[in-house]
Amino acid sequence: MLKLISLALLTLFSLFAEAQINMLVKEGGFLFIEGKDSVCFYQKNQKVSEEGKYQRCNYIHPLYGLDNTRLTEDFPADHLHHRGIFWAWHQILIDNLQVSDGWELKSFSQKVTDLEFRQLKGIGYLNTTVDWSSPLWESGEEPYLQEKTSISMYPKNGNYRRIDFEIKLKALTDRLRIGGSDDEKGYSGFSVRLKLPSDVGFSGENGSVEPVNTAVESGNFVKIDGSFLKSGKKGGVVMASNPQNPPPSNSWIFRKAASMQNAAYPGRQPVAIPFDEPLVLKYSLLIFTGDMNMKQIKKALK
Repeated sequence: MLKLISLALLTLFSLFAEAQINMLVKEGGFLFIEGKDSVCFYQKNQKVSEEGKYQRCNYIHPLYGLDNTRLTEDFPADHLHHRGIFWAWHQILIDNLQVSDGWELKSFSQKVTDLEFRQLKGIGYLNTTVDWSSPLWESGEEPYLQEKTSISMYPKNGNYRRIDFEIKLKALTDRLRIGGSDDEKGYSGFSVRLKLPSDVGFSGENGSVEPVNTAVESGNFVKIDGSFLKSGKKGGVVMASNPQNPPPSNSWIFRKAASMQNAAYPGRQPVAIPFDEPLVLKYSLLIFTGDMNMKQIKKALK
């Protein structure tokens, strides 16, 4: 259910104000804007590939740069299951039996059951409730997990904009666990599928980081920069994992081409989701033009 409390008035009056995030209802989901600039699009309705496969919803695409460049990809030819900004896990287990692969969208269904948008001091807050289910558990008739996610979108500040994600995963059955890929990579979790330029680079608090096959440690954030913007202009995205996240919170998988960028949690070994308390994961993105130095990044993430 979409809660439209004061939404009509919000939209009417806020269109005449500056430095505010507003929401527009569009086919398939919701477009978030600041003035005439697009910020991002939340995909609420189910989408499938041209072959009718890889059904997905509940993700962000496109993510826009400050110059309205589309930064993300959906259904890329090399990995059709990749989708903009998404959070998903390869291993979803109940009683040690795999019931879903949320990463590759196998035996995995999501349904957005509630959605609310509100605005406070120019910041746009999107709150969603999403049920996860599988035909391999209760014949798909009952969800095994409820996700509550809050996405906070800030007006641009100089050469960057900040977007925060708080993802709460609550088990609806006992003995539910999630984990990354069952190999040495252990990838899964919060991910961004960017359109990668040939000069893409990665750096953390201690300088440049080179992608390898497995996860690397790069502190709680990584800057991804290069010729991301229109006409080859420089820009990029900072991905940050909140220090309050359960460990490992500084494990990253990077790729220079044909893949996603991933805050790899929890890794290969699955972790339990408590029945009586949700697992809470927090991440942030800084979308920037030009460059951001380490001092600026740390200040922006406070």
